[in-house]
Amino acid sequence: MPNLPIHRTGGHTPGRLAGRLALILVTVALGACSSVRERLPDVSATIITPYKIDIVQGNVVTREQAEVLKPGMARAQVRDILGTPLVASVFHANRWDYVFTFSRQGQEPQRRRLTVFFKDDVLEKVDADPLPSETEFVASLDVRRRPGKAPALEATPEQLKNFAERNAASPASSAPAPAAPSTSYPPLESPGVSR
Repeated sequence: MPNLPIHRTGGHTPGRLAGRLALILVTVALGACSSVRERLPDVSATIITPYKIDIVQGNVVTREQAEVLKPGMARAQVRDILGTPLVASVFHANRWDYVFTFSRQGQEPQRRRLTVFFKDDVLEKVDADPLPSETEFVASLDVRRRPGKAPALEATPEQLKNFAERNAASPASSAPAPAAPSTSYPPLESPGVSR
């Protein structure tokens, strides 16, 4: 077997050189990413925020409901006013807990508790956190809405008269009644077609 001359190029073939260059570039790029990330603000926290659903748990109890409760009421009456309690423990049969929590993105979570105590199936006392009125509660839910004057919910006699005059002269009231539907139906299959 003949001896062939071996040419050495210093151990650097074009494939090896490209691999080392790629490794160096990746290392530099990863290092640059971490240093840039430390200096710039977190874009995901300032611009992009994921949507989080509103979480409502428990019974909404308003101030008006709590004011109706009087010592001496039967359990059924309390249930009719406040609804079924969120917590009715077997170990505390003479106590019902009404707990309400509301969490919405960008707002402080709301948490309220009302506890009613019974003695011989009759309401003895009520222990509660400060409760909002119904209008205060609704206003706390809709924070995007600007507070303003509430629309009138009743019409004046003059407004009712104007409404009746406008609708009495409308062409829709003089339109003929729709015709009765036909009871004759076309055949389901064309004649002469067999399966």
